[in-house]
Amino acid sequence: MNRSDTITRRLYQIAGPIILANLATPLLGMVDTAVIGQLGEPQLLGALALGAMIFNLVFWGFGFLRMGTTALVAQAKGRADPAAIRDHLSRSLLLAVVLGLFLCLLQQPIASLIFSTTGASSGVEGAAATYYQIRIWGAPLHLMLLAMMGYLLGQQASRYVLVLQLILNITNIILDLVFVVLLEWSVEGVAAATLIAEAVTLIAGFWILGRHFKFFKGPFNPAQIFALEAVTALFRVNRDIMIRTLCLIFAFAWFTDQGARLGDLSLAANLILMQFVTFSAFFIDGFAIASESIMGEAHGKRDRRAADDIIRAAFINGGLLAFALSIGFLFLSPWMMWLLTNSPEVIDEATRFSLWMVATPLISFAAYIYDG
Repeated sequence: MNRSDTITRRLYQIAGPIILANLATPLLGMVDTAVIGQLGEPQLLGALALGAMIFNLVFWGFGFLRMGTTALVAQAKGRADPAAIRDHLSRSLLLAVVLGLFLCLLQQPIASLIFSTTGASSGVEGAAATYYQIRIWGAPLHLMLLAMMGYLLGQQASRYVLVLQLILNITNIILDLVFVVLLEWSVEGVAAATLIAEAVTLIAGFWILGRHFKFFKGPFNPAQIFALEAVTALFRVNRDIMIRTLCLIFAFAWFTDQGARLGDLSLAANLILMQFVTFSAFFIDGFAIASESIMGEAHGKRDRRAADDIIRAAFINGGLLAFALSIGFLFLSPWMMWLLTNSPEVIDEATRFSLWMVATPLISFAAYIYDG
């Protein structure tokens, strides 16, 4: 097996579990929606959608904790520096705790700002506020999980990311059934289930760190963890990634706003088409994250040839995957749209613009790979 084949194989070994973890993520929202939907109150479904949107936006903005940790850990792995690897995760976990507590302390101003812009009915807003007031206390847990998953990806141990995602999903589903179906806790039950599931997953993550990566073996060195140069590097990387993430959030928010200005039908059609974009992103992003990890290692080794091979393999395989997705969307999208809605008007409107959706994987895959 030549060098190029070896890198391609590593790319698939890392990307495979990431893609599966990405595909498992929407299952949480589906189960939450299903259990609340059984209560027969439309306002509760609206509250759940609004609450989930708030946390998706807030937590997405802190995605740099995952990406920045992956980059720094992968580079330290390339330098064969286990002490630096552990220190990078320690810094990211501490930063996650600080930022999470910051969100908890500012929960009221954040809620006031967000709910003032939603335009939701009082019933929906009241239930969404209840959901928010429970889930916000899980902010430190969620952000620590982001840092932990960044570490695992930097170590090219994506299978453990899949394990953690499955633990999160299974725990959340079981607690949803207990709290909402059996105890009839409504949106409070969904929020509590998510909060507890994140705590259980974080505990499992620390067990994996200790068992498989010897994270707790040996004393921690605060002087190294808080070294000015290392802390500066962490904030420099995270600053740039946060700017990138805010630009993405703005782009998606602008797209949704423009659809709303065109009317309810256009907004609904855009929502349907965006599901295809999100679905393709789950796959292509697997290669982006895998290349991020392997590229970081090559950078740490100062191996320019390996870096070139990684870029080439990621673009070739990402492009092939994008082509396959576009072909699939071209022939299967009419049937898939009927799975998402039973409204002929919405499907007709979405079909008018479906060729843009078909072309999106081919147009965007390079951006995903470069992002990695």
